Amino acid sequence: METIQLRNRLTQVKGKLQTGQLTLGFIGGSITADSKVMANWPEPVARWFVESFPHARITVENAAIGATGSDLAVFRADRDLINRQCDLIFIEFAVNDYNTPSEQRMRAREGLIRKLLAGGRSELVFVYTYCQKMYEDMSRGMVPASIAEFEELAEHYGINTVWVGLHAWQEVKKGRMTWDEWLPDGLHPTHRGSLSYGQCVIDYLEKELLTSPDEEKAETYKPLAAPLNNNNWGHVDTLSFDEVQLEGPWMIRRAAAHMPWVDQILSTSTVGAKLSFSFTGKGLALAFDFGKKSAEFTYKLDGGHAITTCRDRPTWCEDGGWFLIYWIADDLEDGLHHMELEVVHGNREECRGTNFHLGLIGIVK
Repeated sequence: METIQLRNRLTQVKGKLQTGQLTLGFIGGSITADSKVMANWPEPVARWFVESFPHARITVENAAIGATGSDLAVFRADRDLINRQCDLIFIEFAVNDYNTPSEQRMRAREGLIRKLLAGGRSELVFVYTYCQKMYEDMSRGMVPASIAEFEELAEHYGINTVWVGLHAWQEVKKGRMTWDEWLPDGLHPTHRGSLSYGQCVIDYLEKELLTSPDEEKAETYKPLAAPLNNNNWGHVDTLSFDEVQLEGPWMIRRAAAHMPWVDQILSTSTVGAKLSFSFTGKGLALAFDFGKKSAEFTYKLDGGHAITTCRDRPTWCEDGGWFLIYWIADDLEDGLHHMELEVVHGNREECRGTNFHLGLIGIVK
């Protein structure tokens, strides 16, 4: 497989550049997220647009969040990409989805694609980065499963893809950079590795936007293809906190200071505090401002057996600030359901607090 796979022409992006305005969107994990030192690969890509099209006003909406996958992204698509009118969206989840079961990640990915393409405004590019678990496949010249599944969707929906991880791998093999220059911690590239990723994307953009001939009478909108998986999560919604019944000391807090991707959190620190709500749909997910000072919770869905969560807190996890999704169910019978929840202490050494900060109630329709 080549590093760049071309399946369509960015005709709408070219049109927007001619009008003098273009909004770039990025979504993915920590490899793509904004960093304090502005070192990740979207930075050289955005700067290339500014340099190459000085007449255009370039807006950048980087909606990537570390340690999150496409399942959370599908609930964030409206707020963080669609409502911000992104014209060209780069999607990077081959790494963060790697350990997610195939069926779940394919439902989430296809749902995200269909949401972003539905309005006909945005054009998409998949960007594949690298994690160590891809090593065995790549050393044998094979395509890791997480990337191969993205390619299946790209082929079906006619989406261009850029395998930046393979480009960097090839640079190491050619002696252009060392492995530790690429991935000093084995996963996250710093300046040199990110520049390699960014340069691969720029190579694609130069061919597509600067050297390829303009197509006459190119289609500006194509009907959305039929879904590959009819159970994709293209129809999702969020439940307002106003529809949640509360018992105990709760409050709604503004979250922007430490969780910029959440407007408000439903918050308590009281063991025994309860909430409940009803929803109509086929799936339910909760997303939290999570960390080592977070509480766990016990829940019952539709009056079933009580389940108590036991969420992992990796060594890199801080006291809070991780936007973590937790799936209650994703294969319910479509209809009305009821959820009851009680805050509990995790009662483990790594559980250092009882903060329960709920940022999102996601419903799969």
